[in-house]
Amino acid sequence: MPPCSQQVEDGVRIDRNFINNEFLTSDGDELIAVVNPATGEQIAQVPAASAAEARAAVEAAAQAQKAWRRMTSIERANQLRALADALIARKDRIGQILALESGKSVEDATNEVVYAADITRYHAEWARRIEGEIVPSDSPDENLLLQREPIGVVAALIPFNFPVYTLMRKIAPALITGNTVVARPSNNTPCSALEIARAVKDAGFMPGAINILAMSHATAQTVCTHPRVGMITLTGSVGAGRKVLEYSQVNIAKSSLELGGKTPAIIAADADLETAAAAVVASRTSHCGQLCTAVERVYVQAEVHDRFVELLRQHMEACSFGDRARTPSHMGPLINANSRLNIHQMVERAIDDGATLQTGGYIPEGPGFFYPPTMLTNCRQDMEIVQEEVFGPVLPVLSFDRIEDALDMANDHQFGLASVVYTEDYRTALRLANNIEAGEVYINRTPADPYQGYHAGWKRSGLGGDDGKHGMLEFTQTRLIVQSY
Repeated sequence: MPPCSQQVEDGVRIDRNFINNEFLTSDGDELIAVVNPATGEQIAQVPAASAAEARAAVEAAAQAQKAWRRMTSIERANQLRALADALIARKDRIGQILALESGKSVEDATNEVVYAADITRYHAEWARRIEGEIVPSDSPDENLLLQREPIGVVAALIPFNFPVYTLMRKIAPALITGNTVVARPSNNTPCSALEIARAVKDAGFMPGAINILAMSHATAQTVCTHPRVGMITLTGSVGAGRKVLEYSQVNIAKSSLELGGKTPAIIAADADLETAAAAVVASRTSHCGQLCTAVERVYVQAEVHDRFVELLRQHMEACSFGDRARTPSHMGPLINANSRLNIHQMVERAIDDGATLQTGGYIPEGPGFFYPPTMLTNCRQDMEIVQEEVFGPVLPVLSFDRIEDALDMANDHQFGLASVVYTEDYRTALRLANNIEAGEVYINRTPADPYQGYHAGWKRSGLGGDDGKHGMLEFTQTRLIVQSY
């Protein structure tokens, strides 16, 4: 009887890594403790894959890729559809596990599984749409053909904030284009990914096409620098992105990086202030602000500044926080204690630097890694709280006089992932949309990353991107065929 993906001992899950369609039986030399951030209690442990196991995963993926790439794209699409069906069949189980390890409500976590199945089906639809080109030759008796080809083995590094959705966001386009995958989930949230591995088995996937392993940073380096890895795709911090670029130099592997963000929201005087305030606070407090495209700084036109600040304060103070397993409407916890401490220290430094605390700004007593919705006014453009990604429910607010001033401040930044504009004047909207330095612009709404679009950052927010046709094509390379006759 093959080993199960997990067992329970003394109330703690023990999960197993997944290579070549089998769950490993070894416990390894290092165990990764998985903690419920809402309670601080350990809920699971996962053996960290050894370097030898990581190499075995890459070799299994490389061997499978030889056969996987020879399948017709429609055959690969059928496998992806079967995987989407298997995800839906297991959505309640995966959702329960994700809720425990992330602090999300069961409803939100289960919905994330549904969205993961949706994006898997979306990429399956590209099967008959991966196109090449015919290019005119300078010779009359010659054809020039450009084909799209898979890269080979893809190393996918997955973050903690949307670990189920992002896993399929990477895996699905890699697979439909003929690649195979070795995925490393975040060590904060590995259990949902390993539960997805069971769905991979349910779907009858070719052994080795999808491999999922929890691992240390050192072992992740072993994967990323393996000579058979042709591409590394990451969603993570700028620091993690720099590491991946170092790894990619070893074998000149392709990199696709979705990194940090510091989304500006520009609130013009003619905006619907009530709608804008509610949306900005919802964006900032969703998943405790742990979204790369969530609003991270607000620029408000001076004539409506005080009124808008009061609306923001009211909405933030109306947002309660706590264990979402008990009260799903609450804002949940940060992912761990270090994250909370770092965010609180940033708030304290901002206050010391002259910012005014409007609400929040303290570490609550009791279990879990909660932090209240926090707003700071009288901020300056050069403050750390305005320049650095917070990744928590903290909102610095700045004032501007002219729209041109807001544009200058929004663009005076290292990041360029997403941006938000609230105005009722289409001229203002177009002027800002056409000049803001960001990969995404949302007018009169907050970011949502439609998967048929293209999620790609400018500046230090990344290289390459995810979603849509262009995200799918990131996982391909071109071959020129010259036919003389």
